[in-house]
Amino acid sequence: MKIIIAGAGDVGFHLAKLLSYESQDIYVIDLDSDKLNYLDTHLDVITTNGDATSIQTLIDIGIAKTDLLIAVTDSQNTNFTVAAIGKKLGAKKTIARINNPEFINNPVFDFKELGVDAAISPEELAAVEIKTLLNHSAFNDSIVFENGVLNMVGSTLSKSSPLLNLTVQQAKNKFSDIDFIIIAVKRFEESQTIIPRGDTLFKMADEVYFSCPKESISKIHKLIGKESVPIKDVMILGGSKIGEKSAKKLCQQKYNVKLIEKDKDKAFYLAEKLENTLVIQGDGRDLELLEEENIREMDAFIAVTGNSETNIMSCLVAKSKGVKKTIALVENMDYINISQTIGIDTLINKKLLAASEIFKHVRKGEILALANLKHVDAEVLEFQVSPNSKVTKNIIKDIRLSRNAVFGGVIRDGKALMTFGDFQIVADDKVVVFCLPDAIEDVEKLFK
Repeated sequence: MKIIIAGAGDVGFHLAKLLSYESQDIYVIDLDSDKLNYLDTHLDVITTNGDATSIQTLIDIGIAKTDLLIAVTDSQNTNFTVAAIGKKLGAKKTIARINNPEFINNPVFDFKELGVDAAISPEELAAVEIKTLLNHSAFNDSIVFENGVLNMVGSTLSKSSPLLNLTVQQAKNKFSDIDFIIIAVKRFEESQTIIPRGDTLFKMADEVYFSCPKESISKIHKLIGKESVPIKDVMILGGSKIGEKSAKKLCQQKYNVKLIEKDKDKAFYLAEKLENTLVIQGDGRDLELLEEENIREMDAFIAVTGNSETNIMSCLVAKSKGVKKTIALVENMDYINISQTIGIDTLINKKLLAASEIFKHVRKGEILALANLKHVDAEVLEFQVSPNSKVTKNIIKDIRLSRNAVFGGVIRDGKALMTFGDFQIVADDKVVVFCLPDAIEDVEKLFK
């Protein structure tokens, strides 16, 4: 597959990095020579210094034979232009990163008519992620499939977890009344992701990822040694697009939301637009203001200003005041893996979310969804099983699945089923698979 990425920023780099694990022909266009030089020295890609909106540049790079054109520059207008021109010049599929979530599923415009096959809004994805994390408040990471029929959740094992010093097999035997599959263990002191086997031993502070049906979510709390945290009162710091979108979504679910915005004009604008949100004009870094607004009575604190350090520090302050759940937006993707070590429940990065959403268009087979767990360099993929695909030929234990992958469950007729050794996958099943980068190609072959 030939893929052209317009934009060598964080989203473009992350996409190129993910694709570099596979045998894809990847071309990256950008005007910034420093960014391209960094790509050249770190990834196996072909770089072109130039303007991605230039017709000649696209022709020279072979746009007519391109399977996928991904426009992810910092400019929404540039991305639309690149996608439209690229489509006209022969690109089979085009994706544009946008900033305005109104363009997503807008009934007025069909952007395919303009040459844009898919539009991705990082702000919209971040707001959805925040809502999901609050709905599963005991966990640091959460991915839902089919509106929560099947879930993947991750959390650090506390000292009260009954899993400590048990093997995976012992845990399954001891808690046979709970429907779950252990799909991954992240051991931070060793900086490695473990695809667990029966003899894998759970240790203190392991980040453990479970796959389970909706009915088992409340029981997983017992396994990690944490109580479910009821979330009702939420404080949002920052009236950015993510802050605004998050407030709307949370109010729709009957959360009580306060939003603090420093800029006076923006605060008045948000107060008029967000009817069910209490908007406060002030500096959220002011401890006195936070105390006045009853920070100690908040169940969750979400920091989504444009400054990563402000978001991190304000979440740490909220934690010190007894807030149960903290979420901070960070721009630097290097921060993502340190949330547990600094005391914040979850760090999110909108560019990482956008890259994951875009990446499912690259996958082979009938991909329904694709996501990344935050602390793990791996992918969670949901496949629609086609008739006669290889995965239907044997029961689970007889399928030659890579040791760096694990089946996380099946959704069949609207119900989640756990995929243990004697389970048979059939056509039309929706199968969730967790896999490390080097196993992706082998996994995809099973669903062809």
